This record gives sequence, C-alpha cells and structure tokens, in this order.
Amino acid sequence: MKSMKWEVDTKKIVMLAILVCITIYSIAQPCTPLGNQIAYGTNNVWIGYVYQSTNFTTYKGFVNEGNNANPNFDQSFGGNNVQYNTNSCPTTTENFSVRYKLTKTFANGSYDFTAGGDDGYRFSIDGGATWLINQWNDHAYQTSTATVTLNGTYNLVFEYYERSGGNRVSFSMVAACIGNGDPTVYGNGNTWNGYLYQGLNFNAYKGFITRGGLEGIFDENFGTANGSFATSNCSITTEQFSARFRSRRTFPEGTYLITVGGDDGYRLSFNGGATWAINRWNDQAYNTTSLSIYLNGTYDMVLEFYENGGDNRLSYGITTLVLPIRIKSWTVGLLSNEKARLSWVADAAVDFDRFIIQRSINGTNFNDITTVASKNNTPAILHTYEYIDYQLPVAGSIYYRLAMVDKDGSIRYSSVQVVSPKVEKDLKLYPTILKNGEFKITTDEIIRNGTVEIITMTGQVIQTINLNSGSLTQSIVISKNILPATYLVRIKSKKGVNEIRKIIVQ
Repeated sequence: MKSMKWEVDTKKIVMLAILVCITIYSIAQPCTPLGNQIAYGTNNVWIGYVYQSTNFTTYKGFVNEGNNANPNFDQSFGGNNVQYNTNSCPTTTENFSVRYKLTKTFANGSYDFTAGGDDGYRFSIDGGATWLINQWNDHAYQTSTATVTLNGTYNLVFEYYERSGGNRVSFSMVAACIGNGDPTVYGNGNTWNGYLYQGLNFNAYKGFITRGGLEGIFDENFGTANGSFATSNCSITTEQFSARFRSRRTFPEGTYLITVGGDDGYRLSFNGGATWAINRWNDQAYNTTSLSIYLNGTYDMVLEFYENGGDNRLSYGITTLVLPIRIKSWTVGLLSNEKARLSWVADAAVDFDRFIIQRSINGTNFNDITTVASKNNTPAILHTYEYIDYQLPVAGSIYYRLAMVDKDGSIRYSSVQVVSPKVEKDLKLYPTILKNGEFKITTDEIIRNGTVEIITMTGQVIQTINLNSGSLTQSIVISKNILPATYLVRIKSKKGVNEIRKIIVQ
C-alpha cells in the first residue's frame, strides 16, 4: 500500500513540474510584435499600432477599428491599468499610445471630423504632416470637431496617448452641415445677429441665432458642456466653438456703462472689429468686464466669443450713466475797455458742483478769477449764467475758459473765448525798462482826475497813483517795495481813457 501511494504522489509531482516548466518557458519566451507600423488601413478599417509608452516607442502589435460601413469607433481598452491585447503582444493600459492609420477616398464635399480622448489626441488628413485637430496634453475625456472640404484620397492619421487614470479614444465623421444666412449682416436696434462656428477661431460656419431684449441685453448659456446647441440651420457641439454677434445701433449722446462677460474668451468692438474696447481673449472661468464710454451716433458693434472646454456662457449688459454737465452756449464780449461780460447756458446735471472762471493773457497759463455755483437745485432743464469782469488785465488779447467741477472733484474744461480791448495810439509810456523806479506818460490831451495802476501779470493791482498835474507829460514814480519783475501799467481817466502798457522793473 505504501508503495502504491508513493507511486501516485510521484506522478503528481512529475505533472506539477511539467506544468511549472511550461509556464516558465512561456514567460521566458519573448513576444514578437507583428505589423510594419507603416501600412494604412483601407475600406474604412483603421490599423492601430500600439506602443507601451506615451511617445510611440516599445511597439507591441496592431489592432483594427472601424468597419466596412464607416470608420467611426469608440474604444475604452477594457478599463484602467489592465492588459489590452493586440494581434501580437498585450500592453498595459497605463502610459501607452496608439497610432491609427487609414487611407480613405472622399467625394467632393465638406465633412465634420470629431475626435476625442483621455488623455491626448490629434488628427491629420495629410499623413501626420499637419494636425487638423490637436489636443496633445493630459486631460479628462473631451472631444474636438473640425470641418474641412475634401475631394479625393487622403492618408488619415489619428494619434492617441494615455498617461494614467481613465482611458478612452473616439473618432467619428459625417458629411458636414453648412450654415445659411450671411455672417456679415448686422442686427438693428436692440437685436444682435449671432453667427456660430465649430472651432475656436470661427472655422466652420453652422448658422445664426438672434438675441437681445431691451437695450440689446442678453445672457446666453449654450447648454451643457459637450452637448448640442441648435442654430438656424445646423447644430454645434458646445465644446471648441466660437460665435460672432453683430448689431448696428444708434446711441443718443451720453455716457454708457457696458458690461460683457464670458467663459471662455470674449471681446467687444464699436467699429466693426477693427479695434477692441473690451478684450479678454483667453481661457477663463466666467467673469465680467465693464467699460464706461461716451457714445453719440451709429456704431457697428461686434461681440465675439469662444468656448474651449467646460462651462459656456456669454452676456452683454448696458446702463445709461448720468450725463455730465454740458455747455449749450458760451460767449464773452466787451462792455468797454474796462470790463467784459461772460455768458453761458448749461443743462442740468446730477452731482455737478461749480464753475470756475479762468483768465489768461497768453492763452496757455490760466488763473482763477472767481467761482460760480451750480444752479442744478432748480428743476429747469437749461440754466443761464453770467459774470462781469471789471478788471481787464491787459490790452490786446484776453482769454477766458470755464472749469467745470463735479462733486467728486473731477474737472472738465470749456472751449476758450477771446476778447481784445481797444489800444489808443496817442498815449506813450517811456522808458519801459525801469532802473530807477520812474517812467513818464505823454498824451495828446491832458488827463485830469485819472489814475495809473501798477498790476502784476496775474491781474493784482499793487499800486495806484493819481494823475492831476494838468500836463501832457507826467512823471510816475513806483513804490520802492515793488520787486524786480514784469508788470502791467493801466492808465484810466473819467473821459474813458483806459490804456495798458508793459514795463520791466530792474
């Protein structure tokens, strides 16, 4: 009995040893991948060359995707970090890549190609020389669509790599739907014509929508991420698309606060897209940008948007701001050689505080001469203002302007008005350069009960001298306290003489 038991156990041991040897032999034998990595598939069937790396090294063998009916496929490789069989050697579904190849003949027409992947993917119609779709980076599963017109035979290359985590690659193609309507036409008034394109850079036109309510305001969510959004003609996929909204609008004169928001890029133009008043042309979560702008007339407004991935939203809002005060009329006239009347009419404005009247003798350097309070506390739409300047500083040109001051301290200026008092040629003053503080005045008529005023260049009278000698020539001695500088001399009399001369005190 012991002998028989030993014989049975020996047979078991021998069989186990044989199995172990077979297993070891199988494991030890190298796997030789088949396929030349060059040939293209035909008849809508791809040849996919599989590699155990993310950059197409360590070749493992090939697989086929698609069928005679169409080349579309969606492959998940059996799961994460598992063995995926090729025609030769398996690959682990982490850190691997596949290069799919297909030669296909297309009838003349436009086609939509949609590629997807987790992680990187890219698609070419010229054997990989250029990439019609290129998302060669790590990311969760997403898709991209490109539309192109083809006619003839093309070498299609679709490449994919998986770094880690989930893995999936997909490809589909259909005859393209081309949008109707003219994408250059503007909406009118409060209406926007929105032209939608598949592709980030207005690539494949799909159709139009109209948006806008009161003042053209709208807030558009284009649906779920990677979903479908209907236009007038064709639907777009709500990933990697763009939109161009156009509106020709006439604005009454005023200041407007315009707010544009988007996820991702957005920009706004008032001159048909030649320049951008708002420009946030980059990938971003939804945010808004506001612009305060003065408008008056008709503008060709263009609002552009693109969506790269994830959420999608575009919004436009507008508010009329309170207008700043506006000068309706503004004049300055001489009442005599000694005084001028300043008159102006302005509309009412909220938060306006005061006018400052400014005067200059050269048109460049202005000095404040008085302040005039706002009349905005009265309900009239237009308010009339007036001021008499009794102290004209110079003969020749005198310049005036209004500084308009809001309650927040901001200042704007009116246009400049000019008046020129008459100069009498029969009056002489000499010398004009004073070294001893004395000069003479000669007239062709005796000045009685007159005065001579010494005035600074800013209009301040610093000395007054009476004229009562009864002579055609009178000597004037200025105060010893007057510092060396340039001054104005004004000669006045009851007969209306009002002459201005310039002297230099040394």
